Amino acid sequence: MRILIVEDERKVAEMVGRGLRAEGYQIDISDTGEAGLATADASEFDLVVLDLGLPDMDGLEFLKRLRIRRAEVPILILTARDATKSKVENLEAGADDYMTKPFAVGELIVRAKALLRRGPANHTQVRRVADLEIDSLRKQVKRAGLRIELTPKEYALLEYLASNHSRVVSRTMIMEHVWDQSFEGLTNIVDVYVRHLRAKVDDPFPEKLIRTVRGVGYRLTEEGAA
Repeated sequence: MRILIVEDERKVAEMVGRGLRAEGYQIDISDTGEAGLATADASEFDLVVLDLGLPDMDGLEFLKRLRIRRAEVPILILTARDATKSKVENLEAGADDYMTKPFAVGELIVRAKALLRRGPANHTQVRRVADLEIDSLRKQVKRAGLRIELTPKEYALLEYLASNHSRVVSRTMIMEHVWDQSFEGLTNIVDVYVRHLRAKVDDPFPEKLIRTVRGVGYRLTEEGAA
């Protein structure tokens, strides 16, 4: 699952990011409102952690603009503004939870998990591709009803492919999202992990779901899909 942190205080953003990464989440960080909106437009997120004191726009404006783009993504406000008026305004504008600084990272993680469990109204906890099931909350994978044991990186790779169902993703995109960084010239590590994943998810079954798009990357899709 992916979480977007929109926070201009670098130390705070890194502290929150470390705590959430330790729980197995993929993290993107933006330090301005415009950058955060662009990032939200470019990818799907399961949760947004939003600071209200952004350098280029008020957090309330960001919240309203994000709600137009992503009507259902859960949003957790993280701010030094503790006035009741601010809380009411932001919750009425579409925030799902509100935490004031200073805060304990442990509490933020608990609240984030609660929002992720609840999810948006039409959020699907289990992604399905043919007979493959990926439970993003329990981090469990089944195929044809059989449990498949994956390493954390194998699971993260499969979840990323599933979140881009039928869409071709490049090796560089996979490196940046699954490994949360870019390794110039080392994208062959993706091929290694795809082979590991295929051995568990595809090889024991007649229908193959992980496709190689030569010269481009990979996609997860059913047989016969365009």
